[in-house]
Amino acid sequence: MRIAGLTKNDTTNGEDICVSLWVQGCPHRCKGCHNPDSWDFNGGEYKDDDVLLEVIYDAIFANGIQRNFSILGGEPLAPQNINDTYYILWEVKQRYPSIKTFVWTGYTLEQLKEMYKDTLLENVDVLIDGPFIKAERDITLKFRGSKNQRILYKGVDY
Repeated sequence: MRIAGLTKNDTTNGEDICVSLWVQGCPHRCKGCHNPDSWDFNGGEYKDDDVLLEVIYDAIFANGIQRNFSILGGEPLAPQNINDTYYILWEVKQRYPSIKTFVWTGYTLEQLKEMYKDTLLENVDVLIDGPFIKAERDITLKFRGSKNQRILYKGVDY
């Protein structure tokens, strides 16, 4: 998997303290995106999924503090990233079923269901969906950058 970064103690992206994985590559290229360095699917750094998982596992319970897990991008649910993202989410939830998982995507839930069916989201507790739209930017929104984006808990509005 190509990644743009990993934040081990993130208090911004998710609830409580999270381990946040920044996936590399994004087809949406939203105008005004705060992370355009993550757009190039060939950019970032390559990490073997199983090596990356060990780093994530260690970070989730570092210093005896349980963290949640967030995946952002780039676009973690792009066809180029979906297999790795699904595998990482599945493995994390198998090992730590009690933690919350958060995924940010520029796709809508409806688009994702067309693309991947329902199995994709079985290990996602909170999905933030929809592209960033600069004209709808609102920095006061929880977890979102623009008003069109939704927070969905297990596929239902939060």
